[in-house]
Amino acid sequence: MRQLVIPRYGPPEVLMVREVPDPAVTPGAVRIRVRAAGINFSDLLARQGLYPGSPKPPVVVGYEVAGVIDAVGAGAQAPPVGAKVIASTKFGGQSELVVVPAENVFPLPSRWSFEEGAAFPVVYLTAHHMLVRIANAQRGESVLVHAAAGGVGLAVAELARLFGLRVIGLASRPKHDILREYGVEPLDARDPRWFEAVRALAPRGIDIVLDAVGGDSWRRGYDLLAPMGRLVCYGAQELSTGGGRNLLRTVWRVLRWPRFWPLKLMSENKAVIGVNLGNMWEAARIIRPQFEALLRLAQEGKIHPKVDRAFPFEEGAAAHRYIHERRNVGKVVLTP
Repeated sequence: MRQLVIPRYGPPEVLMVREVPDPAVTPGAVRIRVRAAGINFSDLLARQGLYPGSPKPPVVVGYEVAGVIDAVGAGAQAPPVGAKVIASTKFGGQSELVVVPAENVFPLPSRWSFEEGAAFPVVYLTAHHMLVRIANAQRGESVLVHAAAGGVGLAVAELARLFGLRVIGLASRPKHDILREYGVEPLDARDPRWFEAVRALAPRGIDIVLDAVGGDSWRRGYDLLAPMGRLVCYGAQELSTGGGRNLLRTVWRVLRWPRFWPLKLMSENKAVIGVNLGNMWEAARIIRPQFEALLRLAQEGKIHPKVDRAFPFEEGAAAHRYIHERRNVGKVVLTP
């Protein structure tokens, strides 16, 4: 089978396709012939050596796939061979074949393409987990989301509409029209005065800030919080550029990150919370109920992944560069 592999840390051009033996199906697991695999910003960080949870190169990353069940292991409670499914993977997803525990496999919603299925798990679970379990969002509350036109941002917008939340979204101006279609109040992320613009829209403060940018953005997000507000940090995109690894620059940026002191949090009645869904992929008791709730919404036609573009494995470098340049509206996926 073929895989998209990170052979060493570096710019997008280090990515390569390799041939390896087909994996054997194991007891309690299924083997899936992948038709589409999701790509996330964590994959870009892993390629640059900036993602702490990633194995060292050579490594195949990828947390989500959609495809057809190719084989079922002994004792696995799973759909039959030939069934169309989506699945979560702990790395290795960007391959033609993957073997995953049966409990991580779910039916592909009817009328969805494989590309839409691969665009679903990470961004919708992240959005749902942050809004429902972490921030305990309540109807009528306000949400500020960075990178609002990306996969997570649009998933937040869809769920927020269902939950009765007001969403203010930061994105570049060309993406504002699509955000309005999702019910988001857009602001220009490239305008250095975005902080003042948010304050003007929400003078009382923001109830929930969802920030995957990091650095000074976290500091400003905290300052925007209303009393009882929650800042959810779920990424550090400011560490990544389109190039390779620069540890000196990375360390310098990390040293300048804000520090949130417990006494200050208590006196101001605010919360700062971290989320790394990749480290929770094996926590089935937490993840599976959320996945099932999202699939019910999908089957009811209430949520629908937006796929911006699909790249073949051979164009993996172009896919990484496309995301680095913030050109996508919605999700980018890979196809074997």
